[in-house]
Amino acid sequence: MKIKIDGKECEADHGEYILDVAKRNGIHIPTLCHTDALPGQGSCRLCIVEVIEGGKNKVVVSCLYPVTSEIEVVTNSDKIRRLRKNIIRLLAARAPESERIKKLKEEYGVYEEKRFEIDKGEKCVLCGLCVRACEAMGVYAISSVERGIKKRISPPFEEPPVDCIGCSACAVVCPTGAIALTEFEGKRIIWDKTFELVKCSVCENYFATREQYEFLKQKYGLEAGELLCDKCRKKFTAQKLVF
Repeated sequence: MKIKIDGKECEADHGEYILDVAKRNGIHIPTLCHTDALPGQGSCRLCIVEVIEGGKNKVVVSCLYPVTSEIEVVTNSDKIRRLRKNIIRLLAARAPESERIKKLKEEYGVYEEKRFEIDKGEKCVLCGLCVRACEAMGVYAISSVERGIKKRISPPFEEPPVDCIGCSACAVVCPTGAIALTEFEGKRIIWDKTFELVKCSVCENYFATREQYEFLKQKYGLEAGELLCDKCRKKFTAQKLVF
């Protein structure tokens, strides 16, 4: 079916989300908690847009709103910018130290906050992507704890998590840089836990922690002694297919 986004006619599959249609057609809608690896989040509300359907206007979250009929979408109206600005104010109060949030403040003209209490030193917006990434890996080393204003992301008992394999999936998907990760001299430190990194047997670049490698070897049945990074593994697989 055909829909209009900011006056541009776009083709959409039935049930496809507005955000995906917009991205495919080069139309920018700001996002924070969205990632293609873990779709269906919708917690930050930054990707709101106006939908005109049947002569009525409504504000929806574009990453979760499926296209089921011919509609018109407005992504950057005065109303949407005003609503986004208030959302950014709340996010900035929650995570004032995040560079990503600071850039959004500049883009939408959000100045120093006087109404909301600031969580000084905080970068986390509690989107939950890190927890979902850890669950997708099958590790379950971190989770959200407490409720309300005390809610936070934490390992059990706020101690270095026993089950963590140091894969850094949580840090990769974090949109605000809230998860500290340090690598030096063949070591990786994350969640106050130190891991030994292993080298690819072909290119000799560090590519995983020892715990991560052992976890993946058991999960996917890798052969013993097979230490290959993703790049070299793809090259090796391609060579096997060719020859």
